Amino acid sequence: MSAVKYSIVIPIFNESKVLGELHGQLVRVMEPLNEPYEMIFVDDGSRDDSLEILKALARRDDHVVIVVHCRNFGQSAGLANGFSHASGEIVISMDGDLQHDPSEIPNFIKKIDEGYDLVSGWRENRVDNLWTRKIPSRIANWIMAKISGIRLRDFGTTFKAYRRDMLTDIELIGEMHRFIPALLSRRGGAICEIPIKNIQRPVGKSNYNIMRTFHVIFDMMTIKFLISYMDRPLHIYGSIGMIFFSLGFLIAALLSLLYYFAGLVIQDHIGNLILSILLMILGVQLSAFGLIMEVISRIYNNTSNRKIYPVRKVFTQTNIDERDYV
Repeated sequence: MSAVKYSIVIPIFNESKVLGELHGQLVRVMEPLNEPYEMIFVDDGSRDDSLEILKALARRDDHVVIVVHCRNFGQSAGLANGFSHASGEIVISMDGDLQHDPSEIPNFIKKIDEGYDLVSGWRENRVDNLWTRKIPSRIANWIMAKISGIRLRDFGTTFKAYRRDMLTDIELIGEMHRFIPALLSRRGGAICEIPIKNIQRPVGKSNYNIMRTFHVIFDMMTIKFLISYMDRPLHIYGSIGMIFFSLGFLIAALLSLLYYFAGLVIQDHIGNLILSILLMILGVQLSAFGLIMEVISRIYNNTSNRKIYPVRKVFTQTNIDERDYV
């Protein structure tokens, strides 16, 4: 293939029943565009026949690239390694369970061509359960919009398109894939949202469970730190430290004034005195911790160049029959 224009990144986990149909739909959508493209399937430790089916597809279609994980790491890992192996100018990510309609890909490309750096899908009419998915999702999306300052209505969908240079150095851990727009907001890229269909999963069942809600909450805290304080951790720890130190100092000062001018008996307020000392010590410790984090942050930003999730093998048509372990 010549230089790739479009890279479609699709994390896969036990999707053997739909891979053939998904591939066929993608080919029908991408071929009329008359631009070089690749389909990067990331097998995230599937335990069914997904890998063998992907190999069969790759044998007859040189657009297919297979990235195989050593084990199941999760969707964020799948996207991260898919992005790292993508060579297209425009990178499109989507789910591999046919809940995303490939026929909508040209709509994303059109917006990218208009000058946007990231185009995010918006599941305008969700087919999920009201109490376990829709309501928690709306709350989470509202919080993320407030935290990031990005006016998106659906942070959670994987169906997105990016200019490739926007994905440089993006690290996806945990459930971070849903917060890519927030991570990219630090770079000041142009972001927009377009409505997409939310199709009922045709076969199998979702890997989502209620415990992932707690993971998302913790990741929100991480995102807030990354957006606001990653480059200046001393600002948050130092601010909190100053609050504790100032509170402790005020208590100690008040006790001192009452002791010298009102005859306060210190022994009767020994608990308040100890509290003031502890608050001041805690304030100093937090400020010192923030300073240490500031140094670590600068070292990390200058030296980090590592792969978080190891890849076992990358398959293309030229090496499809090689052994799939290192």
